[in-house]
Parts: sequence; C-alpha cells; structure tokens
Amino acid sequence: MANDISVGKAEPGCKKIDPILVADNVTRQFGGLTAVDVKHVEIPRGKITALIGPNGAGKTTFFNLLTGFDKPNTGTWTYEGKDLAGMPSYKVARLGMIRTFQLTKALSLLTVIDNMRLGAQGQAGEGFFKAFIRPLWSANEKRITAKADELLTRFKLDAKREDYAAALSGGQRKLLEMARALMSDPKLVMLDEPMAGVNPALTQSLLEHIKDLKNNGTTVLFVEHDMHMVRNISDWVIVMAEGKIVAEGPPSQVMKDQAVIDAYLGAHADTDLGTVAINKIKVGK
Repeated sequence: MANDISVGKAEPGCKKIDPILVADNVTRQFGGLTAVDVKHVEIPRGKITALIGPNGAGKTTFFNLLTGFDKPNTGTWTYEGKDLAGMPSYKVARLGMIRTFQLTKALSLLTVIDNMRLGAQGQAGEGFFKAFIRPLWSANEKRITAKADELLTRFKLDAKREDYAAALSGGQRKLLEMARALMSDPKLVMLDEPMAGVNPALTQSLLEHIKDLKNNGTTVLFVEHDMHMVRNISDWVIVMAEGKIVAEGPPSQVMKDQAVIDAYLGAHADTDLGTVAINKIKVGK
C-alpha cells in the first residue's frame, strides 16, 4: 500500500521517509520478565502516530525509556539525530521532546496559571542572583504569562485561570497537562493515554487539540486503547505485544492485521478491530 510515511512495505521496523525519532535494540528487563524488546522503530516527523497494544505490552515502559524516566538494559535511540541514551528527562525535554502521563502530573497546590508558567523554559528569574533584580526577568515573565493565557484560552481553561489545579476535573487536568507541554514549543509531543478517565463531553475537545498539534507542525506519538480514536486521528499505527513491535502501518491496514487481532483477541480470531470498536460504540459498551 503506497503512503507518504514509510519506505517500501509497511511492516515492523520499516524505514520512514523522514523520521524524527529512531530507536535500536532497546530492551528493559524486570527480573526474569522482558518488558520491552524493540529491535528497530522509527517515528515519522509531522504525523500522528498511535502506539497501541494490549495491557502489559510495554507501551508506557517504552515511553519512559525514550524520555529518560527509566533506564534500559540495552539500546540506543536518537531524536533529531541527537543521541538520547542515558540523557536525564529534563535534558530530553529541553531538546523539544515533551511527554504527558497516564496519571496527570499537575501540581495541585498551584493555580492553573502558575502550572502553565512552570512549563516555560529559559526563565531568567530562576537564577539565584537574577531573582533579586526584577528588571532582569520581569519582561520575560510578562511574555511567558501572555503565552500561558493564550494557551488557556485555546484549551478553554481561561475561566479556571486562578483556580487551584486540585479543583479541576480529570479531563480538565488532561487539558492542562497538554497545554503546559506546549509552553516549551516542543517538536515532538508524547501522550500517554490522553483519553483515560476523561468525561465524554471533553473527549472531542481533546481529539481536536491533538489534531491541532499536527496542523501546527508538531509530531505526535500517543498511547491509546480506544480503537475508534486511533482509526480516526492517527496517520500511522505501531503495535506492541509482549514488549515487541508486531505490526506497523496505516490504521486501516493495521486493524485487519492478523498479528494485531491475535494480540488483542487471541489467536485464530477472525475480525476487524476497527469494526469491534464501532460496534461497541453503537451498543453503548
């Protein structure tokens, strides 16, 4: 199937036309359990890529390894051609590779606007000596606050500006975390189950914001279990099972891949995962 993402056939570990992230031989073991065993994977630039797989497939662990929140047993990976292996998470973020978490990390005892300000980089006022000289950082703080307010309006959180993050609903915290991630103008945003625990009323809003990231030139890699969402917003799908990449390709192709169906529903299942997702929505499951 021809596409503008892969070079040649869409299959596990296939080459991409313009990858932003490339990983090789990444493994992570916990005792006798191998949680991640990725031989080769490339993330296409400027696209929305879904990383899917059954519970325990190793998706979040792989996220943690790539972003410096965990250390692999083996492996190398590069972002924009820069070697990230062994780099701490804060340095990875400074390079423009930002992630969110399945369980939101909003600072509950800070206001929404203060959470946003914390997401900005290069704040002169954080220096010990400069902090005492207001003219050295006040203009920068105004610029950061203006950007934060613009994003809060875009994510429809402006009415919550002065509220404590603890007062937000689960869905609003997801929106806040995504908005805060954009304070640093990332090139790659990695979202770990952005729809988990979100009120259905906010689901469509989150979907539109993810699409907007791509429209603004940002690469998106997200973990998700909702096959209906994956089919509708992703350009490319990577499937993990038992720590390995078992399939890759456009959503319509992957949903019919027998290896993917086996991973989700058991061997010898003969069905289309996309059809399963749509049927669940129709019957209200």
